[in-house]
This record gives sequence, C-alpha cells and structure tokens, in this order.
Amino acid sequence: MIAIGCDHGGINLKEIIKKFLEEKGLEFKDFGTYSTDSCDYPDYAKAVCDAIVSGECEKGILVCGTGIGMSIAANKIDGIRAAHVTDTYSARMTKEHNDANIICLGERITGCDLALEIVNAYLCAEFQGGRHQKRIDKLMSFQK
Repeated sequence: MIAIGCDHGGINLKEIIKKFLEEKGLEFKDFGTYSTDSCDYPDYAKAVCDAIVSGECEKGILVCGTGIGMSIAANKIDGIRAAHVTDTYSARMTKEHNDANIICLGERITGCDLALEIVNAYLCAEFQGGRHQKRIDKLMSFQK
C-alpha cells in the first residue's frame, strides 16, 4: 500500500498522481489535505510517515509546492528515508541505492507528465541491497 499526502501547494498534483495509481491498479491511502485552504505541511508529512513506520503502508509520496518542506519534515521521523526528486534517474536510484521509503515532489517545480514518470520510476525500482545495505544500516544508526 502506498501512502500519499500533500499540503495546499501540492493538492492538484496529488490528485493527478492518485488517478495514475488507480489506473495502474495500485492500492493507496490518501492522508490529505483535501482542499486548497492553507495548511501546515508537517502535519501531512507526519501522517504519511506514521503509516509507513507502523507498517500500514510500504512506501509514500508527499507533495508540496517545491517538495523541499515535505522532505525536511519526513526525514525528522525515525525510520524514514525521504528523497526530494526532480528527475527519473534520481527517483530510481533513491530506491535502488538508498532504499528511500518516500519520495517528495514539488507541484510548482515539476510538470505533471514528468511527475508521473518520476512516480513510475520510483515504484518500479527495487532496492539492490548488497553494499548498499551496509550504508543504510550505518545511516539508520544515526537515529538511535
């Protein structure tokens, strides 16, 4: 299951991504926001992160105006590896090498077609393990 969330600056792109996920037959849970009324991105980042950390969802997509705020907020949560991505190569590599469990996108900086390509690249990628696992273990030890 994929967790998805946004603030008011990312709601239009979030809705487009939801349609894309539906068309691909992928299960997701929408953690809001559900309107363009001004709201605080950390609240939605935390809801998505909590769903991943608890095991309710396997991975997540967060959207705000730039993707930066969401990535900063998400990375404050133990167990989360969130990457702000703006291209398909980074989206694929953040899963293959960093085992990122969330990608963050910016509605105001990434066009819809590219955003869907990024989401697809991330969702199709698989963590390669091996030498990368040692690095992930080291990184996660910083949170203890």
